[in-house]
Amino acid sequence: MAGGAMKKYTSRGVVLGTIKYGDKGVVVQMLTSTHGRQSYMVQGLGSRRGHSKLALFQPMFALEFEGLESSRMQMHRLGEVQSGIVLQSTPFDIKKSTIALFMAEVLHRLVKESEANDMLFDFVWGSVEALDAATEGVANFHLWFLAHLCRFLGFAPGNEHMPDAWLNIAEGLYTTQEPPREHRMSQENALILRDMLECDVRYIAEIGLNRHQRVDFLAALVGYYGYHLDTINSVQSIRILQEVF
Repeated sequence: MAGGAMKKYTSRGVVLGTIKYGDKGVVVQMLTSTHGRQSYMVQGLGSRRGHSKLALFQPMFALEFEGLESSRMQMHRLGEVQSGIVLQSTPFDIKKSTIALFMAEVLHRLVKESEANDMLFDFVWGSVEALDAATEGVANFHLWFLAHLCRFLGFAPGNEHMPDAWLNIAEGLYTTQEPPREHRMSQENALILRDMLECDVRYIAEIGLNRHQRVDFLAALVGYYGYHLDTINSVQSIRILQEVF
Protein backbone atom coordinates (compact mmCIF):
# COMPACT_ATOMS: atom_id res chain seq x y z
CA MET A 1 0.00 0.00 0.00
CA ALA A 2 2.08 2.86 -1.34
CA GLY A 3 2.16 6.04 0.71
CA GLY A 4 0.00 4.53 3.44
CA ALA A 5 -3.12 4.45 1.25
CA MET A 6 -6.21 3.09 2.95
CA LYS A 7 -7.41 -0.27 1.66
CA LYS A 8 -10.99 -1.41 2.21
CA TYR A 9 -12.16 -5.01 2.35
CA THR A 10 -15.31 -6.87 3.35
CA SER A 11 -15.17 -9.79 5.73
CA ARG A 12 -16.98 -11.88 8.29
CA GLY A 13 -15.79 -12.20 11.86
CA VAL A 14 -16.55 -13.82 15.21
CA VAL A 15 -15.84 -11.65 18.26
CA LEU A 16 -13.32 -13.11 20.72
CA GLY A 17 -13.11 -10.17 23.09
CA THR A 18 -12.72 -6.41 23.52
CA ILE A 19 -10.27 -4.12 25.31
CA LYS A 20 -11.31 -0.61 26.35
CA TYR A 21 -9.29 2.12 24.62
CA GLY A 22 -9.63 5.60 26.07
CA ASP A 23 -13.05 7.03 26.92
CA LYS A 24 -14.86 6.30 23.67
CA GLY A 25 -12.97 3.48 21.99
CA VAL A 26 -12.40 -0.26 22.10
CA VAL A 27 -10.09 -2.73 20.44
CA VAL A 28 -12.17 -5.62 19.10
CA GLN A 29 -10.40 -8.95 18.68
CA MET A 30 -11.96 -11.22 16.07
CA LEU A 31 -11.39 -14.41 14.16
CA THR A 32 -12.06 -13.31 10.58
CA SER A 33 -12.66 -15.05 7.28
CA THR A 34 -10.09 -12.95 5.40
CA HIS A 35 -7.32 -12.13 7.89
CA GLY A 36 -7.40 -14.88 10.51
CA ARG A 37 -7.09 -13.51 14.04
CA GLN A 38 -7.12 -9.71 13.85
CA SER A 39 -7.54 -6.68 16.14
CA TYR A 40 -9.66 -3.69 15.12
CA MET A 41 -9.71 -0.19 16.54
CA VAL A 42 -13.21 1.23 17.00
CA GLN A 43 -13.62 4.83 18.14
CA GLY A 44 -16.48 7.26 18.60
CA LEU A 45 -18.57 5.01 20.84
CA GLY A 46 -19.83 7.81 23.10
CA SER A 47 -22.92 8.55 20.99
CA ARG A 48 -26.22 6.67 20.92
CA ARG A 49 -25.24 5.17 17.57
CA GLY A 50 -21.89 4.21 19.08
CA HIS A 51 -23.59 2.37 21.94
CA SER A 52 -25.70 0.35 19.49
CA LYS A 53 -22.51 -0.60 17.63
CA LEU A 54 -20.81 -1.54 20.91
CA ALA A 55 -23.66 -3.98 21.62
CA LEU A 56 -22.51 -6.03 18.61
CA PHE A 57 -19.09 -6.75 20.13
CA GLN A 58 -20.11 -9.50 22.57
CA PRO A 59 -18.17 -12.79 22.79
CA MET A 60 -18.99 -15.12 19.87
CA PHE A 61 -21.22 -12.61 18.09
CA ALA A 62 -20.93 -13.23 14.33
CA LEU A 63 -20.50 -10.07 12.25
CA GLU A 64 -20.30 -8.92 8.65
CA PHE A 65 -18.14 -5.83 8.34
CA GLU A 66 -16.00 -3.49 6.31
CA GLY A 67 -12.35 -3.43 7.34
CA LEU A 68 -9.80 -0.71 6.70
CA GLU A 69 -6.05 -1.23 6.67
CA SER A 70 -3.06 0.95 5.96
CA SER A 71 0.69 0.60 6.35
CA ARG A 72 0.54 3.73 8.52
CA MET A 73 -1.81 2.15 11.06
CA GLN A 74 -0.74 -0.41 13.62
CA MET A 75 -4.25 -1.85 13.74
CA HIS A 76 -7.03 -2.30 11.23
CA ARG A 77 -10.13 -0.12 11.61
CA LEU A 78 -13.79 -1.13 11.40
CA GLY A 79 -16.10 0.62 8.99
CA GLU A 80 -19.70 -0.53 8.53
CA VAL A 81 -20.61 -3.49 10.73
CA GLN A 82 -23.77 -5.56 11.16
CA SER A 83 -24.87 -8.91 12.54
CA GLY A 84 -23.95 -11.84 10.33
CA ILE A 85 -26.08 -14.22 12.39
CA VAL A 86 -29.02 -12.72 14.27
CA LEU A 87 -28.87 -14.70 17.51
CA GLN A 88 -32.28 -15.77 18.79
CA SER A 89 -31.42 -17.52 22.06
CA THR A 90 -27.73 -17.45 23.02
CA PRO A 91 -27.63 -13.92 24.55
CA PHE A 92 -30.76 -14.66 26.65
CA ASP A 93 -29.92 -18.18 27.87
CA ILE A 94 -27.47 -18.33 30.78
CA LYS A 95 -26.17 -21.78 29.83
CA LYS A 96 -25.64 -20.88 26.17
CA SER A 97 -24.06 -17.52 26.98
CA THR A 98 -21.71 -19.24 29.46
CA ILE A 99 -20.66 -21.70 26.73
CA ALA A 100 -20.21 -18.82 24.25
CA LEU A 101 -17.93 -17.04 26.71
CA PHE A 102 -15.90 -20.24 27.09
CA MET A 103 -15.63 -20.74 23.31
CA ALA A 104 -14.47 -17.15 22.82
CA GLU A 105 -11.85 -17.45 25.57
CA VAL A 106 -10.53 -20.75 24.20
CA LEU A 107 -10.17 -19.30 20.70
CA HIS A 108 -8.65 -16.10 22.09
CA ARG A 109 -6.00 -18.05 24.02
CA LEU A 110 -5.27 -20.76 21.47
CA VAL A 111 -5.60 -19.24 17.99
CA LYS A 112 -2.81 -16.79 17.19
CA GLU A 113 -2.48 -16.97 13.38
CA SER A 114 -3.04 -13.73 11.48
CA GLU A 115 -3.66 -15.60 8.22
CA ALA A 116 -6.98 -16.82 6.87
CA ASN A 117 -7.88 -20.41 7.72
CA ASP A 118 -11.11 -21.18 5.89
CA MET A 119 -11.76 -24.53 7.54
CA LEU A 120 -11.27 -23.21 11.07
CA PHE A 121 -13.35 -20.11 10.39
CA ASP A 122 -16.22 -22.10 8.86
CA PHE A 123 -16.18 -24.44 11.87
CA VAL A 124 -16.34 -21.54 14.34
CA TRP A 125 -19.05 -19.68 12.37
CA GLY A 126 -21.08 -22.88 12.11
CA SER A 127 -20.65 -23.50 15.85
CA VAL A 128 -22.17 -20.07 16.60
CA GLU A 129 -25.20 -21.02 14.49
CA ALA A 130 -25.45 -24.50 16.03
CA LEU A 131 -25.30 -23.28 19.63
CA ASP A 132 -28.01 -20.70 18.98
CA ALA A 133 -30.24 -23.29 17.29
CA ALA A 134 -29.73 -26.04 19.90
CA THR A 135 -32.80 -27.10 21.84
CA GLU A 136 -31.38 -30.30 23.34
CA GLY A 137 -27.95 -31.43 24.45
CA VAL A 138 -26.74 -27.91 25.34
CA ALA A 139 -24.88 -29.30 28.37
CA ASN A 140 -22.68 -31.30 25.96
CA PHE A 141 -21.99 -28.47 23.54
CA HIS A 142 -18.72 -27.18 24.99
CA LEU A 143 -17.38 -30.76 25.02
CA TRP A 144 -18.36 -31.28 21.38
CA PHE A 145 -16.74 -27.94 20.46
CA LEU A 146 -13.44 -28.73 22.20
CA ALA A 147 -13.34 -32.26 20.76
CA HIS A 148 -13.76 -30.95 17.21
CA LEU A 149 -11.53 -27.90 17.61
CA CYS A 150 -8.49 -30.13 18.13
CA ARG A 151 -8.88 -31.25 14.48
CA PHE A 152 -8.15 -27.69 13.33
CA LEU A 153 -5.33 -27.19 15.81
CA GLY A 154 -3.51 -30.28 14.56
CA PHE A 155 -3.78 -32.93 17.27
CA ALA A 156 -6.99 -34.90 16.76
CA PRO A 157 -6.57 -38.67 17.30
CA GLY A 158 -4.69 -40.07 14.31
CA ASN A 159 -6.28 -43.51 14.15
CA GLU A 160 -9.60 -45.31 14.56
CA HIS A 161 -10.92 -46.08 18.02
CA MET A 162 -10.99 -49.76 18.99
CA PRO A 163 -12.79 -51.55 21.86
CA ASP A 164 -11.27 -51.04 25.34
CA ALA A 165 -8.79 -48.47 24.05
CA TRP A 166 -7.10 -45.68 25.95
CA LEU A 167 -5.90 -42.51 24.23
CA ASN A 168 -2.17 -41.90 24.40
CA ILE A 169 -2.31 -38.10 24.58
CA ALA A 170 1.40 -37.69 23.75
CA GLU A 171 1.09 -39.68 20.53
CA GLY A 172 -2.49 -38.71 19.75
CA LEU A 173 -3.39 -42.36 19.14
CA TYR A 174 -5.94 -44.80 20.51
CA THR A 175 -4.19 -47.87 21.89
CA THR A 176 -5.02 -51.11 23.68
CA GLN A 177 -1.58 -50.95 25.36
CA GLU A 178 -2.05 -48.95 28.56
CA PRO A 179 -0.02 -45.72 28.24
CA PRO A 180 2.00 -44.18 31.08
CA ARG A 181 -0.28 -42.49 33.61
CA GLU A 182 0.80 -38.96 32.67
CA HIS A 183 -0.01 -39.62 28.98
CA ARG A 184 -3.23 -41.56 29.45
CA MET A 185 -6.85 -40.67 28.76
CA SER A 186 -9.06 -43.27 30.41
CA GLN A 187 -10.94 -45.85 28.39
CA GLU A 188 -14.28 -44.23 29.27
CA ASN A 189 -13.14 -40.76 28.22
CA ALA A 190 -11.46 -42.09 25.07
CA LEU A 191 -14.80 -43.63 24.10
CA ILE A 192 -16.64 -40.35 24.80
CA LEU A 193 -14.08 -38.54 22.64
CA ARG A 194 -14.73 -41.00 19.82
CA ASP A 195 -18.49 -40.42 20.20
CA MET A 196 -18.09 -36.62 20.16
CA LEU A 197 -15.88 -36.70 17.06
CA GLU A 198 -18.33 -38.91 15.19
CA CYS A 199 -21.43 -36.99 16.29
CA ASP A 200 -23.21 -34.40 14.17
CA VAL A 201 -23.82 -31.40 16.43
CA ARG A 202 -27.59 -31.72 15.92
CA TYR A 203 -27.55 -35.04 17.78
CA ILE A 204 -25.27 -34.32 20.76
CA ALA A 205 -28.18 -34.90 23.15
CA GLU A 206 -27.93 -38.60 22.22
CA ILE A 207 -24.52 -38.81 23.93
CA GLY A 208 -25.95 -39.51 27.37
CA LEU A 209 -23.60 -38.10 30.00
CA ASN A 210 -24.30 -37.33 33.63
CA ARG A 211 -22.76 -34.36 35.42
CA HIS A 212 -19.84 -36.37 36.82
CA GLN A 213 -18.99 -37.72 33.35
CA ARG A 214 -19.10 -34.23 31.82
CA VAL A 215 -16.81 -32.76 34.47
CA ASP A 216 -14.40 -35.71 34.17
CA PHE A 217 -14.35 -35.62 30.36
CA LEU A 218 -13.77 -31.85 30.33
CA ALA A 219 -10.79 -32.35 32.67
CA ALA A 220 -9.48 -35.09 30.36
CA LEU A 221 -9.84 -32.84 27.31
CA VAL A 222 -8.05 -29.99 29.09
CA GLY A 223 -5.23 -32.43 29.92
CA TYR A 224 -5.06 -33.49 26.26
CA TYR A 225 -5.00 -29.88 25.09
CA GLY A 226 -2.52 -28.95 27.80
CA TYR A 227 0.02 -31.47 26.54
CA HIS A 228 -0.06 -29.88 23.08
CA LEU A 229 -0.94 -26.25 23.92
CA ASP A 230 -0.22 -25.17 27.48
CA THR A 231 -2.17 -21.91 26.95
CA ILE A 232 -5.37 -23.89 27.65
CA ASN A 233 -4.45 -23.71 31.34
CA SER A 234 -5.03 -19.94 31.36
CA VAL A 235 -8.69 -20.31 30.28
CA GLN A 236 -10.56 -19.01 33.33
CA SER A 237 -14.08 -20.01 32.24
CA ILE A 238 -13.31 -23.75 32.53
CA ARG A 239 -14.06 -23.51 36.25
CA ILE A 240 -17.43 -21.84 35.56
CA LEU A 241 -18.41 -24.60 33.15
CA GLN A 242 -17.56 -27.25 35.74
CA GLU A 243 -19.96 -25.53 38.15
CA VAL A 244 -22.80 -24.92 35.67
CA PHE A 245 -22.71 -28.31 33.93
